[in-house]
Amino acid sequence: MTILIRKAKKDELDILVNNNRAMALETEGKTLDLKRAEQGAERVLTDPSTGFYLVIDKGDKILGQCLITYEWSDWRCGNYWWIQSVYILPAFRRTGLFSQLYHFISSEAEQSKDVVGLRLYVDENNLTAMKTYESLGFETSHYQMFETDI
Repeated sequence: MTILIRKAKKDELDILVNNNRAMALETEGKTLDLKRAEQGAERVLTDPSTGFYLVIDKGDKILGQCLITYEWSDWRCGNYWWIQSVYILPAFRRTGLFSQLYHFISSEAEQSKDVVGLRLYVDENNLTAMKTYESLGFETSHYQMFETDI
């Protein structure tokens, strides 16, 4: 299967939003508000300071996507790229697409002068994803994540 990994285009907003909504429902049982999901994805597509989407493009279909956001590290004087909102269409999972996406991200990060590392988080029950991430060289951090909604 020939694929191209590239930055998402503004005219792919509907695809990104539909995939984000499918992911939220699948992973957290949450139904995202359509208008808010559209506004969130559109902001990424129009404001590079928020991050960027990558898509896995088969030519006639987008098979998957992820969002890259930035975290400034004053200790390292550079950005961590956070790999977020990873979604692969169910029919194409376990085919190596995420590995290809990761290698693309890693290569782009290495070529960038201000990227000091890659980070991601995973649901504590998603053992399949954890094994995939470990096989790609990710290690469990000594930090635990806490959050609160506002």
